[in-house]
Amino acid sequence: MKKTIILEWIRIIIGLFIFSFGVHLTIFANIGLAPWDCLGMGLSHHLPLNYGLCMTLVAVTILLIDILLKEKIGYGTIIDALFTGNFVQFFNSVNPFPLNKGIATGIAIMLAGFVFMALGMAVYMKCAQCCGPRDSLLVGLGKRMPRLPIGLVEVILWACVLLAGWLLGGPVGIGTVISTFGAGLVMQLVYYIIRFEPRNLKHRGVVEVSRQLFYSVNK
Repeated sequence: MKKTIILEWIRIIIGLFIFSFGVHLTIFANIGLAPWDCLGMGLSHHLPLNYGLCMTLVAVTILLIDILLKEKIGYGTIIDALFTGNFVQFFNSVNPFPLNKGIATGIAIMLAGFVFMALGMAVYMKCAQCCGPRDSLLVGLGKRMPRLPIGLVEVILWACVLLAGWLLGGPVGIGTVISTFGAGLVMQLVYYIIRFEPRNLKHRGVVEVSRQLFYSVNK
């Protein structure tokens, strides 16, 4: 059991690495910030915090909402919080190419980013050690709207986040619009192809996994 859990943690990290590459592509596309990034940038205009700290503040707030929605908080949530931002920064730092300058190529790059984000999410969510704060919010809302495809639920969520970011002065461009309405649709298509439904997962929280680890060590 201990070996299985550790392998799941490795898989979560790999999934987040793939997901982060997708996020990097959406930034590299240089045609507008995605809704969550728009919100973080907008908050940085009104708070004595930089963009990274604002995104951390957003993540903590979402985590509290997840708890109110009674979504489990697991090691996957913690690993997401610790690694995702650093992975995105890593890709931003090592990319030797200048930011994209064309609209058409930017759209293509952004769509590719959505595919990697969806695949990365599927990889680490399948470990069922709970999602990152934003993904947990998506799943929690999806459970409360069971008749809607999970991709459509994400479109609604991102639209609300975008509105808040725009009202706070966050930068909005054609990429923002594409992210709001396209990412969820691409995710739904990818999940349909790989036959993955995140709402069917039975996540294990920190307490459950810790008990399994303790039991396997003392067995």
